[in-house]
Amino acid sequence: MKNEIALIVGAGKGLSASLARACAKRGMRVALAARNTEKLAQLAAETGARTYACDAASAPAVQQLFRALEGDLGAPALVVYNAAARARGPFVEIDPAQVAGALDVIALGGFLVGQEAAKRMLAQGRGSILFTGASASVKGYAQSAPFAMGKFALRGLAQSMARELAPKGIHVGHFVIDGGIRQPGESRTDRGPDGFLDPDAIAETYLYVHGQPRNAWTWEIELRPWTETF
Repeated sequence: MKNEIALIVGAGKGLSASLARACAKRGMRVALAARNTEKLAQLAAETGARTYACDAASAPAVQQLFRALEGDLGAPALVVYNAAARARGPFVEIDPAQVAGALDVIALGGFLVGQEAAKRMLAQGRGSILFTGASASVKGYAQSAPFAMGKFALRGLAQSMARELAPKGIHVGHFVIDGGIRQPGESRTDRGPDGFLDPDAIAETYLYVHGQPRNAWTWEIELRPWTETF
């Protein structure tokens, strides 16, 4: 993986930060994309990453992101889509505009980033596109219909892409993160010492999947604390 280019879209302080550190540790050149890049300054300094402002739900913005990345570093070998949005509340009270906004970020954004990544990886004949899912990718919860709608769509997108692109050398993976991820400074103890997923451990699994030999690829993997109920 040394000198490969890794792009993380929807970067922040949790899982994305662990991914950036794990990639940098392996000698990869890291790019971080988010709507607000100011929050990424410390992480970028720590990992040597470049930062890019991007609204993942905007086709022109995503296209510009990949053009800028190519001009600065080159085409990515690994792209992780980690952006998400929520609209919560009783089903009959949820604002349709908020629902549309959540779907734009979760599902449309995943499509746009996946499409631009695939165009470049097909030219190289290799690469990995990894999508971050959630418990809501496979089970919808009360008062969280928009999140389930978006995550179900993202899972369908990943599965469809995997079936089309795997024979062409592109590894597409979907990760069902079934449980809460421990955040920096997390002080909650109500779930016990093993009640939250460790973001560093999740990041290692992402890179394990990226490094899999092509005769034994995983398209989907589910991760949860051993104490989490199914």
